[in-house]
Amino acid sequence: MVQYMDKNSGFAQWNANKNATKKSPMSGFMWWFLIFVGVWWLLGTWMTPKSTDVTNDASAPSVDVSSVPVVNMSNPQIDFSVRGLRISDIYLNDFAVSASDATRVSLLSGDAYSEFGLVANGTTAPTATTIWKNKDGVLSWRNADGVEFTRTLTTDNYVIRISDTIKNNTKNSISVAPYARIVRENDVASSAGVSTGAIAYENNDIERIDWRKMDRRSYAYTTTNGFIGFADQYWETIASIDTPDQTMTIKKSGLNYGADVIVGALSIAAGETGTISYNLYAGPLAPDALLGANKYIAGIDDTIDYGWFGFLARPMLWFINVLNALVMNYGVAIILMTLVLRLLMWPLTRKSYTSMIAMQKMQPELQRIQKLYANDKMRLQMEMMKVYQTHKTSPMSGCLPMLIQIPIFFALYKALLVSVQMRSANFLWINDLAVMDPYFILPILMGATMWFQQSLQSASRGKSVDKNDIAAQTQRMMRWMPVLFTIMFAWMPAGLVLYWTVSNIFGIAQMYIIKKQGK
Repeated sequence: MVQYMDKNSGFAQWNANKNATKKSPMSGFMWWFLIFVGVWWLLGTWMTPKSTDVTNDASAPSVDVSSVPVVNMSNPQIDFSVRGLRISDIYLNDFAVSASDATRVSLLSGDAYSEFGLVANGTTAPTATTIWKNKDGVLSWRNADGVEFTRTLTTDNYVIRISDTIKNNTKNSISVAPYARIVRENDVASSAGVSTGAIAYENNDIERIDWRKMDRRSYAYTTTNGFIGFADQYWETIASIDTPDQTMTIKKSGLNYGADVIVGALSIAAGETGTISYNLYAGPLAPDALLGANKYIAGIDDTIDYGWFGFLARPMLWFINVLNALVMNYGVAIILMTLVLRLLMWPLTRKSYTSMIAMQKMQPELQRIQKLYANDKMRLQMEMMKVYQTHKTSPMSGCLPMLIQIPIFFALYKALLVSVQMRSANFLWINDLAVMDPYFILPILMGATMWFQQSLQSASRGKSVDKNDIAAQTQRMMRWMPVLFTIMFAWMPAGLVLYWTVSNIFGIAQMYIIKKQGK
């Protein structure tokens, strides 16, 4: 039996061949990375948000309110219409539909609306069809029992404050339960890449509900305080009531989607007066605007969906806005931010390039080992690993800068998608850095610079004659990266492609500097 187990036996050769066919960890990693790139490209192709910036909300309303007079109100940020209990047709004065269309962005337009009212017990409360008296913008209505309802509306930037005063002129106690409601259609077309749909803030936690989920079921929440509403890619409409013990519901009815909140009843004794306050935020998903609204609607500043890498996206977006305030162009701001990031990664990049130079020096020794152990694949891998350990380098080291950039990539992608400021920001031939380059110039430049950078890296490490060399496998796999990235980035936001292109150019310059210092 022993004679069949020596090193020249068929079993030994079979075992050596079996070990030789095992994929290296690096090869496995690269295959998974290629799969990731392919999936990301498919997502970018199938799920790129459409340029649907104006919300055409809701089909025909269930109640005809055409007989209720309209009161138009405005401040520097918004214009809106008040029709009894309902507020709709909210125009954002600082935002146009697109770079080529100067029409103002509108929220809750058409037949969509927000409604703020009361459910009464012991008397009659105004309904959506109630006709109020209007005196200098103050609405009033008196029911048959003599109970007086007065409504005052004020604004603060994108927040509309509604204050109801109920004076009980009867001889008995009454109770009123305030409610708020937003009704609209969905906006699935712009739901790719960002979370759009309903938002519920309950017990200090944000709940996001996609449009498709609302198609399948309804949602209900009970909380001491919170808010409810809908968010699109760049805008949101949020309603809240300044009263505890709230019940919030989200459901679909026909073609419409409704977000409702009702609170516990307020008892008003005979001859007494009760006051109820509501809030409606209708504006951009912008950090500064939401921070200002937070004093009326607590927690609203957390409604921007920054994704998994929000801890990176938030400071990156803040830094880009700071740079834009200095240079007055978001394209230039992205370039400057890229340079800062590359400088911060300089030690890691230097180590990576130094490792490549060391691998170039290792080539004669690696080739000698490859020839010496050409028929013993197991021994070949062991000897090659010894060489890597002696020179204190690894085939993986060249991929570290790319691995570090993956979370930066996702964070910046998310920041560009949700940034209202980046929307319609121009740079050279690009009219909107938040959408794809219409001429595909940036993706081609990115692919070319990536190819040139890899050609320099390949020249630095030299070519290996052995197909089982892990570094050689990596090099062969990486040859396809420029092509795959060019295709993938063709549908990505132009600002993201600009970042990657500038990063490649700076990486090329870094490589030249490190090579010159190493001579």
